[in-house]
Amino acid sequence: MTQFQGSHILSVNQLDLEAVQTIFNVASRMTPYALRQKRTSVLDGAVLGNLFFEPSTRTRISFGCAFNLLGGKVSETVGMASSSLSKGESLYDTARVLSSYSDVIAMRHPDAFSVKEFAQGSRVPVINGGDGSNEHPTQALLDLFTIQKELQAGGRDISGMHIAMVGDLKFGRTVHSLSRLLCMYKDVSFTLVSPKELAMPDYVISDIENAGHKITITDQLEGNLDRADILYLTRIQEERFPSQDEANKYRGKFRLNQSIYTKNCKSNTVIMHPLPRDSREQANELDNDLNNNPNLAIFRQADNGLLIRMALFALTLGVDSQLEQYEHPVNWYSRKAEF
Repeated sequence: MTQFQGSHILSVNQLDLEAVQTIFNVASRMTPYALRQKRTSVLDGAVLGNLFFEPSTRTRISFGCAFNLLGGKVSETVGMASSSLSKGESLYDTARVLSSYSDVIAMRHPDAFSVKEFAQGSRVPVINGGDGSNEHPTQALLDLFTIQKELQAGGRDISGMHIAMVGDLKFGRTVHSLSRLLCMYKDVSFTLVSPKELAMPDYVISDIENAGHKITITDQLEGNLDRADILYLTRIQEERFPSQDEANKYRGKFRLNQSIYTKNCKSNTVIMHPLPRDSREQANELDNDLNNNPNLAIFRQADNGLLIRMALFALTLGVDSQLEQYEHPVNWYSRKAEF
């Protein structure tokens, strides 16, 4: 993608390495606004339609907050039952109407490719906030942004790195999108750890192999993490299973705590997770005893998500060159920069 202004952001397949670096460069410029060191009103008067037809907390609020931090206003629709979709209205018709109320739309929907269908009827840019088990492009971008920052801090690079993806790789849309982005780099090694029933889809594996990267596929956690620079865990996507009983078969299958980390990982292996982590006793996929581990990057990931979504709004609405022009001082107390 060479043209962001007015474009939909539906899939990571739209992006090449140059486009990704453009997003990252703009995201880095958003840091002082996210930390409340400065503020910008570059989108004063603009309206975001935040349409989340599937349960979400962090992603929905992150999109809304990102738009607010650029000076815009947010109009939200949450849940299928509260929308006209529950009355049989098509995605196309919904898009035609709601896009007249907004300047840009962020959308999550439980059905794969539904956001693409919606975008066909929209008169404003649509950003995919997750469509079923298909893709989650903004999560993949913030993950890649996090990987780049974490590795660079230790003098490492994405090209030549080793990533271990662990957990529900079948329904975990975040790993699907992230894998595709990583295919743009060189000499990346993948270790895919999951139950056989929740293995990475064949089409994603084909993309990785066709890009010339190395893949190890296993259902065993122990003994397969020792070379990983990045350890990316995913929760069991229980909402994608035909029944709760089916999902429960896999809950707690792969757990990570400080003891397992010390035994199996390098001392500088970065721990990532798209959140939410399932902290219930029967799952406990990412133990709280890792909270003081400096390599736990899950909250830095969330912070980076704000920067990435701010960048995408600025780029799709064509104001990325005007940020500083609309800057103002912050006149309230904030501790954000201290953390």
